[in-house]
Amino acid sequence: MNRLSQVDLSQRLHKREAAERLDAALDRLLRLRLVLGGQVGEKRIGPPLCAVFEGWDASGKGGAIKRLVRPLDPRHVRVAQFAAPTYDEKRHHFLWRFWPVLPGWGGMAVLDRSWYGRVLVERVEGFATEEQWSRAYGEIVEFERTLVAEGMIMVKFWMHVSEEEQLRRFRDRAADPLRAWKLTDEDWRNRDKRPQYEAAVEDMLTRTDHPKAPWHVVAGDDKRLARVTVVETVCAAVEAELRVRGYDLGDPGDPGDLGDLADPGDLGDPVDVPARTPR
Repeated sequence: MNRLSQVDLSQRLHKREAAERLDAALDRLLRLRLVLGGQVGEKRIGPPLCAVFEGWDASGKGGAIKRLVRPLDPRHVRVAQFAAPTYDEKRHHFLWRFWPVLPGWGGMAVLDRSWYGRVLVERVEGFATEEQWSRAYGEIVEFERTLVAEGMIMVKFWMHVSEEEQLRRFRDRAADPLRAWKLTDEDWRNRDKRPQYEAAVEDMLTRTDHPKAPWHVVAGDDKRLARVTVVETVCAAVEAELRVRGYDLGDPGDPGDLGDLADPGDLGDPVDVPARTPR
């Protein structure tokens, strides 16, 4: 099944509704993050949380990430961005460079691009051999299964936008002196290879979607809807895992209820954990 063609990119969210839902989701995320870090609630260190972002150029990854981490203490979350591997990184297995940024127990990491570059840009641009990128699907799935088996909550997003919306955003960036730096010659070249990239994305979604770390394809033509979807999806994934682990989160229908937790504005002293806050 072609998953990208099934995404309804015509969806829109009214500004007021988007603001209300985003504020509610961010408040819930803050509380969940404090639960994971052991600062509130039962005050036990929770499982690591890793949000992985992939998507088209100008699909809204950066904006969604900024909203996702906005309410969080910067000591409690790590945001890592990955570009092409360096000479030294290419001397190792392609997954090697990602290990240092993965979160430990009680920690959270957000990845702006990831190990999926192997089966996307490296495949399309010929930076990896067919044998290498074909083998990578199984390696990635086993890698993610290993992390989840160790307790990690992994939430993977593909930010999807139409060709027309992408072109409009490219032109907006080109005309804005403060954002033009985001647009490169490579971005324009990648547009010309959209069919090849679409084939690679479809293969990625099919071959690396598994119960331990499913893909969430986000309709991104409307930025407000995309940002709300991302934050609500992360909250839902964290809540599901914490409930499995026996945490009392209160009424799932009430976005403000997380059981008997302190108000995040009056937390008092944090739980006694190692001096370095987990990330």
